[in-house]
Amino acid sequence: MKALRLHVTFVRRNSACHICQKKFSLKGNLKVHIRRHEGVKPHVCSECPKRFCTSKELKCHRLVHFDQLQQRHPHSNISQYYCPYCGKLFPTNDDLKTHVCTHTGGKRYSCKHCSERFAHYNQLKVHLLESHNEGTWFTCHICQKKFSIKDTLKIHIRRHEGVKPYVCCECPKRFCTSRELKRHQLVHSDHKQLLKRRDKSGFITKSVEADRQQKIDL
Repeated sequence: MKALRLHVTFVRRNSACHICQKKFSLKGNLKVHIRRHEGVKPHVCSECPKRFCTSKELKCHRLVHFDQLQQRHPHSNISQYYCPYCGKLFPTNDDLKTHVCTHTGGKRYSCKHCSERFAHYNQLKVHLLESHNEGTWFTCHICQKKFSIKDTLKIHIRRHEGVKPYVCCECPKRFCTSRELKRHQLVHSDHKQLLKRRDKSGFITKSVEADRQQKIDL
């Protein structure tokens, strides 16, 4: 116990703010505290110019944009596909649920034969085939690659044949799946918002343009 008290005393002595002498038990808390003294805010909102000292504060702030989006589009599905943790938009509700699992560590799909759980449905299907011999493999007649889901095989064959039946109504681009089209359409939606989010000089800010370019590259 004496050694523990000495250790705690040492940590507190070495975790004091050099500006106001306030002491902290964790160095991470001291770093954040010093940021507030110095006005350093490294976490930037992708929806507005606001900046924050910590990622937690940024996440709380993004919920404000989520509420605003719901108010602007009360009957639109877009609010359902907006991640409340990081603010990212998704083309489908299923994509959003899968993404949220990366924040929560959740695994939505459970095996009925054992205790294994999976974040993605196709992972569960592969597990059933390999571990419990349940289901059917679907094989590509061109490259012999196997798939656990028949619709995934159909999309795979489209890629072999260059078939892209889904056309964007905003530009000439075509896509193999409706999900890819919806994801692409977010780029056009972001571009329209970007035109409204210019800085006072009339030029698009670098952070906004970089965010848009990242989504285009996806």
